[in-house]
Amino acid sequence: MSITVVNHPLIQHKLSLLRDHNTGTKDFRELAAEIAMLMAFEATRDLETEMVALDTPVSPTQSPMLSGKKLALVAILRAGLVMADSILRLIPAAKVGHIGLYRDPESLSPVSYYAKLPPDIGERRVFLLDPMLATGGSAVRALDLLKAQGAQNIKLMVILAAPEGIAVVQKAHPDVEIVTAAVDSHLNSHGYIVPGLGDAGDRIYGTK
Repeated sequence: MSITVVNHPLIQHKLSLLRDHNTGTKDFRELAAEIAMLMAFEATRDLETEMVALDTPVSPTQSPMLSGKKLALVAILRAGLVMADSILRLIPAAKVGHIGLYRDPESLSPVSYYAKLPPDIGERRVFLLDPMLATGGSAVRALDLLKAQGAQNIKLMVILAAPEGIAVVQKAHPDVEIVTAAVDSHLNSHGYIVPGLGDAGDRIYGTK
């Protein structure tokens, strides 16, 4: 299983601002979107291209353009939405899917309540989006749903990951690459990433 930590200085700076408990809802939401967009450059580095003929204002030339499988962005509701919206600015032709999950506060197990995916998901390269990979339960459940619908080429993009969550995903889906901005220390007794940044969904939308 491949794990890519995108440690670009701009991303790490914005991540530090994201962690700060003094960062308000508006700034937090904008920072999360900016980090996702910057991470997308690394996550899409291996997209296929082909040379095409075109005319510049000066002369004809051969120039690379995207080819290969079409793309799909799948957001885990609700916090993954801000990542999907920002990445769509880079890849406006991508289809968008949504998977609704919440974590039971007692068992910490994921509960599925909604799934709407592009009908041709099996023919697309899929980027599964969620700001946090904590226990790994939600990610594994979402990956199970994607594969049940035929998805085969999947990357999991998260802003923060815990070692425990990485291990859970690795065990259940060793073929899925994880792209993250940081791997933090551990999970606390409530299943939160330490040092983390709190509840991403609550901080994005101003809820508790």
